[in-house]
Order: sequence, then C-alpha cells, then structure tokens
Amino acid sequence: MVKDSSLRAVGWARSLPVSSGVKAARDWTRAHLASLGWLETAPDLVDSVLLAVSELVTNAHVHARSTAQLILTWDETCLHVTVHDASPLLPERRQPGEGALGGRGLLLVAALADDWGVYRCPRGKDVTACFQPPAPAEHGTDGCG
Repeated sequence: MVKDSSLRAVGWARSLPVSSGVKAARDWTRAHLASLGWLETAPDLVDSVLLAVSELVTNAHVHARSTAQLILTWDETCLHVTVHDASPLLPERRQPGEGALGGRGLLLVAALADDWGVYRCPRGKDVTACFQPPAPAEHGTDGCG
C-alpha cells in the first residue's frame, strides 16, 4: 500500500490590534490548542506555546507599534506560530543585565521552541516558532502490556 504523502494542514489567523492586549492572543491560541487535544496530551507544551505567543505579540505591539497578525498552522508534525507586524526592523536577541526588566523575549522563544526564525516581508516581518508535540506513547513498549 502506498502511503499518501500529501500534506495535511490546518490553520487559523487572527488580527490583534495594539488595543486588544496579549490576553486575547493567549485565550484564542488556547482554544485552538484545545481543538487539537493538546490541553490533555501535552499541557507543558501548551504552556510553552502560550508563553511564546505572549512574547511575540508583545514584541509586535511594543517594538513595532503595530497590529499583530497571529497565525497558527498545524501540519501534523509542527505547530507553526507566526506573528506578523508592520515594522521592517528585524528583532535582535539581547543579553539583558541581571537586573533588567525586559529584553528576554527572543531568548525565551528560542529556549521554548524546537525552531524559530525571522523573515522579511514586503510589508514588515514574520517571526515564526515551531513546536513539535511529544510522540504518543506506544502501548506495550514498556513491558507492561
């Protein structure tokens, strides 16, 4: 039997004006992660995704002073979290001092995501982070039936 190699993907997009706040982005993302069943199967990963969404949307609002376009794409291997903003300036990872109150957003995203990147667009940039859920445990592989 030939395996179907066509890509199956599902995606969602939402525009988040600066006035909407980051909580709206987290709540919207959590609802879509629930539809994938991740709240039960990968709660730690859900926390990581939500923290990354918070950081990326905050960066779009604060540094780009722009509406954030939040796009989630699940391709059965990776959840791609993309935040688009209108600024052409690429973010820079900083090494904040010990007492600094900010400057750790991209460090957090890099630590939480399996992969991430920044891409220039004609009208701004996209920052994308990839999150891969843990492989489902196979029954009977631990000798316990």
